[in-house]
Amino acid sequence: MTLKIIKNLSKKQKIIIISAASVIVLAFGVVLAKKIVSGGSSGNETYIVRKETYENVIQIAGTVSAAKSQTLKSLNDGTVVGVYKSEGDYVKEGDLIVQLDDSEQQYNLASLDYDISVARQNQTSGKIKLMQTQRKSLVQKIANRKIVATFDGIIADLDVDPGDYLEAKDSIGTLVDTSYLTAEVEVAETDVSKLKAGQKVEFTFPAYSEKVEGYLVSFPAIGAVTSRGATVVNAKVRIDNVPDEVLPNFSFTGKIRITDPETKLVVERYAVGHEGGNAFVEIIGRGGSLTKKSVQVVPYGIDYVNIISGLEGGEILKAQSSPSKSGRLSTQKRGAAGSGQKSGIGQPGGRMPSGGGMPPF
Repeated sequence: MTLKIIKNLSKKQKIIIISAASVIVLAFGVVLAKKIVSGGSSGNETYIVRKETYENVIQIAGTVSAAKSQTLKSLNDGTVVGVYKSEGDYVKEGDLIVQLDDSEQQYNLASLDYDISVARQNQTSGKIKLMQTQRKSLVQKIANRKIVATFDGIIADLDVDPGDYLEAKDSIGTLVDTSYLTAEVEVAETDVSKLKAGQKVEFTFPAYSEKVEGYLVSFPAIGAVTSRGATVVNAKVRIDNVPDEVLPNFSFTGKIRITDPETKLVVERYAVGHEGGNAFVEIIGRGGSLTKKSVQVVPYGIDYVNIISGLEGGEILKAQSSPSKSGRLSTQKRGAAGSGQKSGIGQPGGRMPSGGGMPPF
């Protein structure tokens, strides 16, 4: 019967009926959506109290260098007649490492000494003075036939054997002092005002599993422009207690600590309610039981608070208000559960950016 009535209607009447039906369906859908949304934000959200470590640091990277380094090289041409140290040997300042043939220089010195003794007998004082100056030159030439250690250290490498012929400036090895290590690191101009000599530096080496502690030695009063066009200050850092596994020229990443790390209890501000000017939370226990507890909080970023007292971390709290319509989601929806230590500035699981700094309140 209904179908027959519809068939008898004009085309215009059919369009009006279909449009009216669409409006009714759309209105029903909107009402249903509102109910779903209101039901989802009626306090069913939960938040977990987390421990986060705030680090006020400056990130650095580079390679370490030995405290001192000497390239072992010949100052003259000549044949090696003696090698008195080996790679890995510890030497003292002045120790002889390699000797070049100095027979010609020794002969020249002996000949001059004879001439000086003759001149003294003849009392030719003017000539003796000139010959003594010449003698100093010959003594230096003999010294230049030796390769000696200029400081206490370890021979890192040595590649020479008796009988080898060396030319002037030929490098045959390296002597290093590894009693401490140093490095030069770039610090952005925006972080220079935070630097102070003596600040702790934490080094991480790919070749060593543990953290190594050092300190900031100094930084210049003038900046430098890198090839990237960035303005930096080249600060000097140092490690005194050097592990055996860490060698000169090893690479590292690290942190200059501006202040000591702070551990904070953090939760979304929507988990905190207020009554009579006092803050409180409702802790969800086993079986869904609720325990109301007074807390002290301070702002921590935009959507978070730092709990000063009243909680210990790990508690599950009932929502006391709903997030604003800015698209922010609860901790559960982001999946940031757990109470493990994290490094960040109010962002669950977030990392501390270079330079640190407290989040805006």
